Amino acid sequence: MKEQNSIPASKVARSAKFVGTGFKIGGNYIKHYSKKIFNPDLTRDELNEDNAADIYDSLSQLKGSALKVAQMLSMDKNILPKAYVDKFSLSQYNAPPLSGPLIVQTFRKNFGKTPDKIFDQFDLKSTNAASIGQVHKAELNGEKLAVKIQYPGVGDSISSDLKLVKPFAFRLLGMSEKELDIYMKEVEERLIEETDYELEVENSLKISKACADLPNIVFPKYYKELSGPRIITMSWLEGMHLKEFLQTNPTQELRNKIGQALWDFYNFQQHELRAVHADPHPGNFLITPDGKLGIIDFGCIKELPDDFYYPFFSTTSTDLLANKEETIKAFRALEMILPKDNEQQIEFYYQNYKEMITLFAEPYMSGEFDFSKDEFFNALYGFGEQISKMPEFKQARGVKHFIYVNRTNFGLYNILHELKAKVKTDTYRPHIKTKF
Repeated sequence: MKEQNSIPASKVARSAKFVGTGFKIGGNYIKHYSKKIFNPDLTRDELNEDNAADIYDSLSQLKGSALKVAQMLSMDKNILPKAYVDKFSLSQYNAPPLSGPLIVQTFRKNFGKTPDKIFDQFDLKSTNAASIGQVHKAELNGEKLAVKIQYPGVGDSISSDLKLVKPFAFRLLGMSEKELDIYMKEVEERLIEETDYELEVENSLKISKACADLPNIVFPKYYKELSGPRIITMSWLEGMHLKEFLQTNPTQELRNKIGQALWDFYNFQQHELRAVHADPHPGNFLITPDGKLGIIDFGCIKELPDDFYYPFFSTTSTDLLANKEETIKAFRALEMILPKDNEQQIEFYYQNYKEMITLFAEPYMSGEFDFSKDEFFNALYGFGEQISKMPEFKQARGVKHFIYVNRTNFGLYNILHELKAKVKTDTYRPHIKTKF
């Protein structure tokens, strides 16, 4: 993959990149509708592919929060046309890497030294480049290290980038402006945390220690003295990303083992720590040579406050939904039903949210669940697509915590589906209330 020698850093330069992309997309629409004059049955497939390619090309050069939004959207498989999902999913594993001189410049700025003065060996060619930073191999005192380097200007451009990406997101997501503002605000808060590499090291140490006894999970060792605001140094974990792992045609037993490790990792955090690694895209995990799950990124941590945790997980893990009065109280606490709603609206949202949560909660309601079942995912995403077209769901509903909790759990479900894993789902159960 071709290296990048620079990243547009100023607001003007980054804005110009978005404007240029907007012109390209406008041209794609003109081309599409010109063809449609002569072929009324023409689908939007080619238009979607052209737009997805142009948007991804722009975002991958800008890096940072712009590319992170693409990464997030690629995981919401029921929101975007397939062409966007396929193209944006590239950001889960690889984006164009930065050139050697930019890496050296970042080290000088953070440590006052070039990497060859810090490590015994340092590979200027990255092994993995994604949205916020890229990873390089290094060696010190005989130990192999992974050095994650944040792209220049990423932390300073979050707010302005999200304003620039908003028109694209508005068109792609079909949300109301108010709902999109809530979405973007929560994304901005998490991304600001995610670009704070000193915070990430603290989170990594804390959560890896708390999860140390979970079976079949390994974490790298973190080196605070070799890390800083824009650089993280950790021990090197050998392993394959999910895509590579699946190409080896692993046994069902090994798929189940990795799937169980994932399920336990996420549900232990959600229900025992009340803080969760909220970035479950495949690029953040490795399957080690001895068949364990390696967790290599703790940039995005979402805390679950009690006033969200109890009403949400109590509806997913008990027969609370059978009690209409208490369910409506829980939905009110979660702002899924609003004070201004009339009786007809209350009934409408109660019925639809009840159906949605019943579908989502299927894995929680049995002791074991087979995530290879296409019918479960077809029903889940089919219902999501159905309500996304309802005018009643164009207005903002639900507290902001849903954005990352939904992303976390649907991301987990999708990875387990790709693994075709069968897992025990009663290992870490939600703590619940039956009255609200």
